[in-house]
Amino acid sequence: MKRFAWKRWVGVAGAAGLLGACSSVPVYGNPVSSDAQQPPGQYFEVNWWTPLVAPTQWEYAPREFASPAVDPDSGRIVVLTRDGFIRGVAPGGKVEWVLKTANRFNAGALVHDGIAYVPGGDGVLYALDPRKGTLKWKYEAGEGLATTPVLAGKLVLVASQSDTLYAVDTETGKWAWQYRRDQPSGFTIHGTSSPLVKGDTVYLGFSDGYLVAIDAQSGTSKWEKSLAGGATEYLDVDTPPVLDEAGRLYVASYQGGLYALSADTGEVEWNSSVKGITSLLMRGQILFATGDGRVDAYLGETGKLLWSHSLGERSAQMPVFALGMLLIPSQRALLFMDPKTGQSRLAWNPGEGISAPPQVRGSTAYVLSNNGYLYSLHLEGGGG
Repeated sequence: MKRFAWKRWVGVAGAAGLLGACSSVPVYGNPVSSDAQQPPGQYFEVNWWTPLVAPTQWEYAPREFASPAVDPDSGRIVVLTRDGFIRGVAPGGKVEWVLKTANRFNAGALVHDGIAYVPGGDGVLYALDPRKGTLKWKYEAGEGLATTPVLAGKLVLVASQSDTLYAVDTETGKWAWQYRRDQPSGFTIHGTSSPLVKGDTVYLGFSDGYLVAIDAQSGTSKWEKSLAGGATEYLDVDTPPVLDEAGRLYVASYQGGLYALSADTGEVEWNSSVKGITSLLMRGQILFATGDGRVDAYLGETGKLLWSHSLGERSAQMPVFALGMLLIPSQRALLFMDPKTGQSRLAWNPGEGISAPPQVRGSTAYVLSNNGYLYSLHLEGGGG
């Protein structure tokens, strides 16, 4: 059984407010409390907010890990929360349908061609109609699913907390193949690498410190590379692999640091030994890395560090690029950061902080706070 360790700082939870109706609000920090401090209007305005999760007495440090997903055809938002519910939310914030599952969610849904693929913490992959919540099919993996599904042709891929990658037919929900690695002894970091599909290859990191290139149709290994750097615990490669236009593959091991490799062979081009990186984002030639106590920017070709922003004891989750700004969940707040300089422009905490990356569609960001409130923000692009 995988033994998780929370190496990332956790703050003390405050009391949650009572659930109310969906409401339009003026721009302010937290509708649950009496805090009416207004963020600078040049960054964003709150379109609406909707409370989803009823507060639980004595709940310590609630966390929501699943990013909201948006149906591009209908504008519906599919939201997965820690109480095990799947909810369909209308563009204005009204909850239209609800489906209960047996466990909390570790990652958000994928919505594609009118189907929402939902990775259940109960070990079930659900295929739903995002407009009505009706079930098309479900696949019972038997292991808690932990990544947002991705598509590889007619297959949908999702990874579990137990180091198994499942491939399921998008039309029928039938098993196609799976790839599994033995978990290491000792502790691992809470989190799971998300699969990256490029052509006929799937790239995925594992908790034993390996990055593997897998054939997308057969599930067989093309090559594998150990990135743990001789460590004996916290070997995890939990970052989602990312590719640049030159075919260079980037990934990080929690202990072994940040790597640039050949996507074709796995040969290492450069390595930065900084530890504790858990998420990566590529934008042009710049690689943004987040993790324990830091946000970094590197030049992808050489690995040169361009800037580093210290978060102290806080950790940063998966960054999102939006209208010229980096949006970074940092447990206690959502940071609005200048990607050129690493300067933090604004920290917004709507209540209990934010762990799930926002979902950005044009100038709109959907944010799920750790106390279970869904927000629609109108982004202004950072203002002058």
